[in-house]
Amino acid sequence: MANMSYCRFENTFPDLQDCFKALSNEGLESLSETEKKYALKLIKVCRDLTDDFEDEMGTNGN
Repeated sequence: MANMSYCRFENTFPDLQDCFKALSNEGLESLSETEKKYALKLIKVCRDLTDDFEDEMGTNGN
């Protein structure tokens, strides 16, 4: 089920933290080929978000 627009970031944040922990603890090598493909896509999206909103992080990076 898709996240409602008013809480999509709140709902997505714990899942993203879980993905980060899994990659930090187990690495990409532990993933199936499909999961690895999507992990790399997720990493790219995170990089794009960081690049696009870098200025925002200085004022409200909590």
